[in-house]
Amino acid sequence: MRALFLLLVLLNVAFFAWSRYVAPPEAAADPVPLGREIEPQKLKVVAPSELPAVVARPAPAPVVLKCIEWGSFTLADALNAQAALEPLQLGARLAQRRTDENAGWWVFIPPQGSRPAAQKKAAELKALAVEEYFVVQDEPYRWALSLGVFRSEEAAQARLAALRAQGVRSAQVGARETTIAKIWLQVKAVDAGLYARLKEVARVVEGSELRECSQ
Repeated sequence: MRALFLLLVLLNVAFFAWSRYVAPPEAAADPVPLGREIEPQKLKVVAPSELPAVVARPAPAPVVLKCIEWGSFTLADALNAQAALEPLQLGARLAQRRTDENAGWWVFIPPQGSRPAAQKKAAELKALAVEEYFVVQDEPYRWALSLGVFRSEEAAQARLAALRAQGVRSAQVGARETTIAKIWLQVKAVDAGLYARLKEVARVVEGSELRECSQ
């Protein structure tokens, strides 16, 4: 029994010597102690003021509201234009701006020679549902019928085309310098959506203009 005990002791000593000095290190074992891997001398305490600044996300762009005016119209045409805006339910945002404009072009029926002839031509216009006209009293166009005055030839031609579509054949476009009262319809607090709808309405009125309010 004593011999067996001594043999076990010798075997344990031999295994310890072999595993400590002879056996290769295991692949998964790390020979460097974990304490040395942390390297405490490289740690640094950072003050709040040294932290990188946080970049804030940009705020949504504010909605831009504009004042838009549509025109210019004669007194009679302004009523029709205002009626065209009623579906938009503008309420107090809708206003008018009156101005005197220099008109360089007009649509007219040449002088008829006398008052009765001019009145007869006026009756023909009414029969064709043409309501906006007046009989000229001054020379050199006495007894002519004016069907509208305009700032540009393009606008005058648009009016002439509309009259031709109604059956008026004797009207023509000519140059004429005169000052006329006009109306601009102003719409306040207009955002992108409302502006798009205003453009749709203005598109159907030949010769009209949509722009930012001039005052």
